[in-house]
Amino acid sequence: MTTLPSRGGYFGEFGGKYVPETLMAALDEFEAAYRRLRRDKAFRAELDDVLANFVGRPTPITEAKRFAELCGGFRLFLKREDLNHTGAHKINNAIGQAIIAKRMGKQRVIAETGAGQHGVATATACALLGLDCVVYMGEVDMARQELNVFRMRLLGAEVVPVSSGSRTLKDAINEAIRDWVTNVRTTHYIIGSVLGPHPYPMVVRDFQSIIGREALGQLRKKVNRLPDVAIACVGGGSNAIGLFYEMLKHETIRLIGVEAGGRSGELGHHAARFSGGAVGVLHGTRSMVLQDAFGQIAETHSISAGLDYPSIGPEHAHLQSTGRVEYHDCSDNLALEAFHKLSEMEGIIPALESSHALGWLLRNGKSIAKDAVVIANLSGRGDKDVPQIMAMEQPAQ
Repeated sequence: MTTLPSRGGYFGEFGGKYVPETLMAALDEFEAAYRRLRRDKAFRAELDDVLANFVGRPTPITEAKRFAELCGGFRLFLKREDLNHTGAHKINNAIGQAIIAKRMGKQRVIAETGAGQHGVATATACALLGLDCVVYMGEVDMARQELNVFRMRLLGAEVVPVSSGSRTLKDAINEAIRDWVTNVRTTHYIIGSVLGPHPYPMVVRDFQSIIGREALGQLRKKVNRLPDVAIACVGGGSNAIGLFYEMLKHETIRLIGVEAGGRSGELGHHAARFSGGAVGVLHGTRSMVLQDAFGQIAETHSISAGLDYPSIGPEHAHLQSTGRVEYHDCSDNLALEAFHKLSEMEGIIPALESSHALGWLLRNGKSIAKDAVVIANLSGRGDKDVPQIMAMEQPAQ
């Protein structure tokens, strides 16, 4: 099974480049630079050095014995991307793309962010490398992620509020693309997930694949075997493909992606693209998209700011269509329950995004054999979500 995109950037029927003519040259320039640098020893050495001595890789795996007992009794290991500098997996890709931007001579970097983790990671990478940084963020997300907004500004980034549409990640991406079209000669757009036009889904996947590569090596040392199950939450899909990519060739590993089930199955109340979406084009790529009967992009909802995107990375759409990866969803309430349980039973406060994968295990784990080894990607830590949850759970006055 091949998991590389075609020359046109397609994973089966999904992917491609659906962008204004203005951006085609910039995409070609970025792809050429990436293909050249990925084979460049100096680039690899610089990236490896930053990942080891600035980001803090490799991240460990932690066995969550008490939480696993609650889920069904299998052995559960957490891949601790929450222990990266800046608190999530997003830094792996942000550092890689920022180094490429600098080598292309692009002094200005723009980004979009939902939960704020990609924005923080991009602002961090730009501060490290001396690049100018502008981050677009929806007003709804800014309100529920105030801490990350302040962190980005502390790191020297300009955070631009987006007031159009649903005022969430989709709209932040729209504004970032408008900026890029206007400033394409001086600016590189660091997309934070396996979304957007080719080559972004491939580039982001490759930078995040270090997660699964490390996890397989660590599990061989810990338990001397491959995992039986690998599970991760899926918004755009970068942390999930980061865990899955090196495991795709091992057919014995069951791969599970968990989307945001939100409040209900009604359109507008969730962000589950596979159970409620249809094939469409959004932000430069062909994938599964939540849309109404007229093809208009639907409103979405998730308790987690990082999972409420109305589309999904094209490689995930391809993997779902071939049956190699199974995709389920987890409700807001179940994710919140898992958030509390992991915190109370393991001393680890997970991001609300990651809590969706843990919630699926909490509800469905008894169907997994007791002698199974499960690896879950803890894509980020929950510090950013504590104020939101605290406000939700305070008794009404």
